[in-house]
Amino acid sequence: MTTTQTHANQPGPAAPATTNPVLRVPPASPAAAAAYFAASLAFHADVSDVAAAFKAHREQGAELGFQLVDSRSTPSWDQAHVPGAVHLPTALIPEQAERLLDKNVPVVTYCWGPGCNGGTRSALALAELGFQVKEMLGGIEYWIREGFEVETWQGSQQRAEADPLTAPTDSDDCGC
Repeated sequence: MTTTQTHANQPGPAAPATTNPVLRVPPASPAAAAAYFAASLAFHADVSDVAAAFKAHREQGAELGFQLVDSRSTPSWDQAHVPGAVHLPTALIPEQAERLLDKNVPVVTYCWGPGCNGGTRSALALAELGFQVKEMLGGIEYWIREGFEVETWQGSQQRAEADPLTAPTDSDDCGC
């Protein structure tokens, strides 16, 4: 609870001015935060969760339950992509999505990484065509940083180990 809100989320006494950049805009109410984060999970998938689903599918025959789409250019796809992904550049979605993807199976999109909104743009294009869609947070960058296998024009490759600054190094699970 902030000093500007009461327990019932009603306005309270004015908060003193703060120079703390984190609290310059007060946090949302718990109810608003819960709604926002629940919605966020409906729109996003984590690279570790995508990798775990592919592993269970490959090793145990578990239902994958989604289609993974790499929305980058052909040279980028050739450089490295997630094994099992479908290559569908964003610009080609309107003309090729319904031929390459099943509308009855959710789609997870990705592009380069957190600094790129290509996965978001491809997710939007697919949603506008009637697909259920999520975006894989971190894109191919975090897939590689977490040490997962990629396919390249030269074949399969995998980092010797995950980047110790961006991925769990003592297990396959970060504990979240």
